[in-house]
Amino acid sequence: MHLKVLYFAQLREKFALAEEAVQVPEGVRTIADLMQHLAKRGGVWQETLGGQYAFRVAMNQEMVSQQAALLEGAEVAIFRPVTGG
Repeated sequence: MHLKVLYFAQLREKFALAEEAVQVPEGVRTIADLMQHLAKRGGVWQETLGGQYAFRVAMNQEMVSQQAALLEGAEVAIFRPVTGG
């Protein structure tokens, strides 16, 4: 499955990457699977996406849960939740 993955704010800075085209293996079917797949890159990817931080995710510009099924050709945006004060 082909996806376009967008990284925002701190993620963009940590990964030195704003977006990328990602080909995921057959077993990657949900947002949670995608996060685990990206974390397997190791290093800063594992540190950031390995489960210790919360993330918000939008697929095709709509907020989705970690259990949302990925769609072929989808645009997936990953970002940290922000708080105001």
